[in-house]
Amino acid sequence: MPEWLLLPGDIPPAIYLLLVGVAAFTSLLTASLGAGGGVMLLAVMAQVLPPAVIIPLHGVVQLGSNGGRALMAWRHIDWRTMAAFIPGAVVGAVLGALVLVRLPPAVLYLCIAGFILYLCWGPKLPRLVLGPAGVAIAGGLTTFATLFAGATGPLVAAFIKQIHADRFRTVATFAMAMCMQNVLKISVFSHAGFDLMPWAGLWIAMIASGALGTWVGLNVLKRMKDHHFGLLFNLVLSALAARLIWQALAA
Repeated sequence: MPEWLLLPGDIPPAIYLLLVGVAAFTSLLTASLGAGGGVMLLAVMAQVLPPAVIIPLHGVVQLGSNGGRALMAWRHIDWRTMAAFIPGAVVGAVLGALVLVRLPPAVLYLCIAGFILYLCWGPKLPRLVLGPAGVAIAGGLTTFATLFAGATGPLVAAFIKQIHADRFRTVATFAMAMCMQNVLKISVFSHAGFDLMPWAGLWIAMIASGALGTWVGLNVLKRMKDHHFGLLFNLVLSALAARLIWQALAA
């Protein structure tokens, strides 16, 4: 059997199966409710994997999950928004790579949580902020932050939801935006010397199970009304923001 298919280090089979199952469930959650799965997966991975592995490995698995979701819902992607988001994300990744140091997590978590709650429950952002320049800035800031916190998905989702009320438009565009961030995150960590191949057996299995979860989740989404989706979306994001605040206070 090729070495890359073997379990890395001392990871027991039970942990392997747990992570594969959680990848499927969290992909289902994000596909049906719009967000939440990535942060939940990150929380589980943080309990069972070495710290240095968590954020880059999470980025690879999320690339597979978001890529599958974007592919299955590609007709609903807002490419005009993506055309502004991607250049900003590239700039954010380059700046993050230049200062790839450990920033105080409490500060990042509180800032992210505050923005999420405002985007969910505060007044709608001005049209200027939701235009190409605002989307580019959001892409840059969230990509920069994700290199250190790994928890900016809900913030990107909340921002995309400000632009679109349609549930499929929101889910598909958010998936594509996160694909771009995940690609950039993986590139930064690979350039910094992190080798993903020893973990290939794990992340390939997690991506495969995540694709199944995404397919089930999108079928659940078809049965949901836009106004129900909007309320559940805001409640899920608010719960994630509360978790980030708790993490910041406990740090």
